[in-house]
Order: sequence, then structure tokens, then C-alpha cells
Amino acid sequence: MLQLATLRNNTELVKERLAVKNFKEINLVDDIIALDDERRKLTFGYDETKAKINAASKEIGQFMSMGQKEEAASRKKDVESYKNALNPIQENLEAVEKQLNDLLIRLPNLPSDLVPKGKTPEDNEIVRTGGTKPELYKGAVPHWDLAKKYDLIDFELGNKVTGSGFPFYKGKGAKLQRALIQYFLEFNTQAGYTEYMPPLMVNEASAYGTGQLPDKEGQMYHVTVDNLYLIPTAEVPVTNIYRDVILKEADLPVKLTAYTPCFRREAGSYGKDVRGLNRLHQFDKVEVVQLVHPDKSYETLEEMVAHVEKLIQTLGLHYRILRLCGGDMSFTSALTYDFEVYSAAQEKWLEVSSVSNFEAYQTNRMKIRYKDANGKSQLVHSLNGSSLALPRILAALLENNQDENGIKLPVALQGYFGGEMI
Repeated sequence: MLQLATLRNNTELVKERLAVKNFKEINLVDDIIALDDERRKLTFGYDETKAKINAASKEIGQFMSMGQKEEAASRKKDVESYKNALNPIQENLEAVEKQLNDLLIRLPNLPSDLVPKGKTPEDNEIVRTGGTKPELYKGAVPHWDLAKKYDLIDFELGNKVTGSGFPFYKGKGAKLQRALIQYFLEFNTQAGYTEYMPPLMVNEASAYGTGQLPDKEGQMYHVTVDNLYLIPTAEVPVTNIYRDVILKEADLPVKLTAYTPCFRREAGSYGKDVRGLNRLHQFDKVEVVQLVHPDKSYETLEEMVAHVEKLIQTLGLHYRILRLCGGDMSFTSALTYDFEVYSAAQEKWLEVSSVSNFEAYQTNRMKIRYKDANGKSQLVHSLNGSSLALPRILAALLENNQDENGIKLPVALQGYFGGEMI
């Protein structure tokens, strides 16, 4: 959530940056400022009336101690009058504050100056590419055929037991999933991230804190009886560890990593582009999250991008890094880099990671702060990234490393998997 001071002090700049995100309701900025003006007037009236009540109450005590009962009785009537006036002020103030918050949460985060203008994925900027584009042997097939040939993943069984987008991994397929998860977690912990194993469901406050609500409720599975949400990413529970916490400046940066299954409804997803592992409703992902000093967040973003890039390089995959344009960014992000790996059998790029800086957008909602050198509370900045999402990584590994004899695994995975080949 954007801070009111930002909207008031940089109104035209805010509108310009929102336009980069192709946000249509620019007039909300003026509406919010007008409501804040009203809130300030009501707050002044409330505080002024409270001060009158306190002053009159003090005088009543003084009159009573001096035996001046008539004067005390007169001031009691004044207090009653002030209290009667205070109630509607308080009701109006609460109503305006709710309206103000309802409008504030409709504003997306402001994009960084580094964000390119554009509306569609075609407008994203390619920052760099790496690795070597694989050349497959003549009999190469896509990963869904490999999964069937080597009995790694059963998509039909998942459809029977749950539904489309919920595959069963089995045998060496399950073992490879486990190897990837363990490798990714150890890669992250060796870089200084603390590992967590968080809950897979969160309450409404947690989903609101990271910006999933009210923006993405249609993508989340909702346990209505208990009003809990299945997590779409470990970012949600992990970042909320520090909700309403005031950190010491010396504690920054806070570096967290977690493996979780992730659940996304992905309503309307069908067709050839979502075949096999390309898009699932339940999938495994290892996440990295950082809470940092505001002056360090963009430096940290580049460090996190380099961290994910190195991880992909160890898997020997052909990849590219994209800087997302305004129209392709998430609601909460200020700057996002996407990683895509090349799927040789499908001849297409597959997204496997997003690394984002949210600046103070999430932490303002969650009230995650630190004490600066002057003892004043300031909002930290939050960042997160996939390190990595498994399904499309697995698809690319199977496809790109196949030959007549099977699938040769990258050296980095062989120790975790317990073998070189499938």
C-alpha cells in the first residue's frame, strides 16, 4: 500500500508512474487526497473536543475539591454536551478512514524509473541471455512423452484423484523432484538464507499483507469454513513472519528461504500452452525473501538476480533474463526480473522465476519497520524471488538432456539424485 505522504508530496509524479503501469483509475489519487483532507479535519475536531472534555473534567475535580458544587455541575453539563458532539465525529472519522483505506488498497505499487513502458509481454526488455541452446537428437520428444516413457509423472492419475493440473510424480520422477528441492534449499542456505518450513494455509490478514488480497482472490483456493487461503507462494507466510515487528537496523538484511507446495487456481487455463508441466494448479517451489534497509533494496535486487542466475547456470540450462514492462508487472511490484529457460523439444521459453523489489508497498501493509539511528521507526523494503519454481525447470531438464539412452542429469544434481541418468 502506498503511503499517504507519497501521494500528497508527489501527486503528479505518482500519476505519471501509475500511467506506466497502465493503471486506469488515476483519479483515485485525487479522491484519496480529498478524503485525507476530510480525515484531517475530523481528526482535528475529534482531538479538539477530547481536549475540551479533559480540560472540563479537570476543572470539575478542582471545583469539587473547593466545594463549588454549582460550578462543578455546570461543567458536568458541558462535558455531557462535548461527549454528545464527540460521538458523531468519531463515527464520521471511522467511516472516512475505512473509505480512505478501501481506496488506498486499489492503487498498485509505483513502478521504478527502470521499468520500461509497455502493455504486453512482447514489450519486456531482454537484459541478457546465458547458457547454450541445446540441439536435440532426431527422436527427441516433449517432456510429457518422456514422463510417460520413463514412468516419471502420471497426469491421468492426478486428473482422476483431484483434477487437471494436479499430477502424481512417481519413482525416479518423485526422486528427481526431491533432489531439486534439496539442492535449491542448500544453494540458498549456503548463501546466507535461513530455511523455514511454513504453513501451507494463511489467514486473511497474511494474504492482505503481501498483496494477494484483494487483488488476486480469484487465483487463490479459499477454505471457506475457516476463512483460510492455500498459499500461492511461500512469499506469503514467510514475509508475514515479521508482520507488526520492529527490527533493529543492525538486524538487516533478513534473508529467508522456504520450500512449499504452491496452489493457484489459474482459472481459464487450457490448451497446448498449459500441457504437461507448463501450468499446474499445485506445484513445488523454493522461494527466497529479503527484508532490507530502504537504501539497499535495489542493490539487493541485483544480488538476488545474480543468485538465481548462478543457480540456473549450475543446471546447464539456456536462459534469458527479462525486465518486465509496466503492463506485465504484478500489482505489488516496483521492479521485476523474470527468468525464462529454453524448452528445446517445445521450442519455446518457459518462465521459471520472478525476482521483485516491492519497496515499502508490502511492509506498509504489514507494518514491518526498523529503528533508525535517531530511534525513529521506518519501513523496511521487501523483496522476493523464485529460487526456483520446479515444474518448468523439470520440463526443460528432461527435454534438453534427452538422448537415445535416456536423460542425463546435470552434475550439480547427480549427488542429490544418486545417479547420472534416468
